[in-house]
Amino acid sequence: MKRTRLFIALFFLYAWPYAQEEPVSFTLGEAIAFALENNYKALNADRDIIDARNQKWETIASGLPQITGDISYQNFLKQPVSLIPAEFFGGEPGEFQPIVFGQPQQATATATLRQQVFDGSYIVGVQATKAFLSYSQNNKEKTQQEVRKAVVEAYGNVLLAGESVSILKNNLEALSENLYETRKLYENGLAEEESVEQLQITFSTVESQLNNAIRLEKITLQMLNLVLGLPLDSPTTLEEDLDDLAQAYVDPTLLNAPFIMENNVDYKLVNNLNEQRYYELKLAKSRALPTLNAFLNYGSTAFSDSFTFFDGDQQWFDSSILGFDLSIPIFSSLKRSASTQRAKIALEKAKTQLTETEEQIRLQLEKAKSDYQLAIEQYATTQENLDLAERIERKNQIKYKEGIASSFELRQAQTQLYSAQQEYLQSMVNVITAKTELEVIANNN
Repeated sequence: MKRTRLFIALFFLYAWPYAQEEPVSFTLGEAIAFALENNYKALNADRDIIDARNQKWETIASGLPQITGDISYQNFLKQPVSLIPAEFFGGEPGEFQPIVFGQPQQATATATLRQQVFDGSYIVGVQATKAFLSYSQNNKEKTQQEVRKAVVEAYGNVLLAGESVSILKNNLEALSENLYETRKLYENGLAEEESVEQLQITFSTVESQLNNAIRLEKITLQMLNLVLGLPLDSPTTLEEDLDDLAQAYVDPTLLNAPFIMENNVDYKLVNNLNEQRYYELKLAKSRALPTLNAFLNYGSTAFSDSFTFFDGDQQWFDSSILGFDLSIPIFSSLKRSASTQRAKIALEKAKTQLTETEEQIRLQLEKAKSDYQLAIEQYATTQENLDLAERIERKNQIKYKEGIASSFELRQAQTQLYSAQQEYLQSMVNVITAKTELEVIANNN
């Protein structure tokens, strides 16, 4: 009994956090703001900026004072022997006396301060880190734009799937009623079997579409959760209505808004590439300059026949060195010249790529404007077509019930209506995504 109670208590203890999970509700603007903070790519873009800042300091610190400490211990298990002329010790000329110098054990502790005085590559490296940091910031902006587009697309698809399910349910309900009435008429000999079969075909098709739309509704919501940085099965709900959202995204004034090339993030990134190539050229040229480094060394050494280096009476001998290292490049068999020429070519290629990117961005802008204008026009057209299709379908319903129209004619009107419904829904999503694409290129959102 006690074990059962313990099991129940543990079950509720672990299940409680999951039972407390509540649906998260978003407007489109709130979803975008949430994704910019929690999307997986956005999180890594933030980390890239932090990494770039650390890399910048790493480069700067390499030219600042560096202190290293070294400790060494040597124990000559077999000490080297030197030969000294024997006549130094009163021996015969021409003979040699073996002798061992020093004690078998030695310990040394040193500290060295090094300071870079001049290095052209260091100066260029520090300048290049600023360009790299700028690139990381622009790359984050690019990531944020991609996340924003992904959220808008996923959000619109969820609304589209939900509206499709709702419309298909209504269509299926109306078809079910038509099919039931027609079957009864056929059973009483007042309708042909073909009429039942025509309606059955339409009913089965719409039923299949509804089942697929229900599955798609779940998948699109999972895709939105993924973009938002939430668990796939998080109970997310949307506050926007597709029709209201589409109307809010209709803004023809955006087509005539001024465009500033320098605001486009793709232009910024290619410009960063030009800066990088420029500093690579400076780096190649700097390799022909001399480098100068200074160092200050202080150490202490002790000798002993046994390991007594931690004894208080152990004698230590101090030493210190102050010095400079000057390295002057003299001849590299034209290696530095070839490296400089390659850097020049890379810079020229980057400049050409910048010009090409400018033209591509202008083309993208014109296409985005055209797509947005088309989306607005199609939105109005599909709305009119839907109204017409609904009236045609209602008229055919009346004619069919009165025996004036055939089941085939009714099926055609119904199929036309269902197609108009889907086109109208898709046109609303197209307005939303087309405006977002235009805003991303112009970077005026």
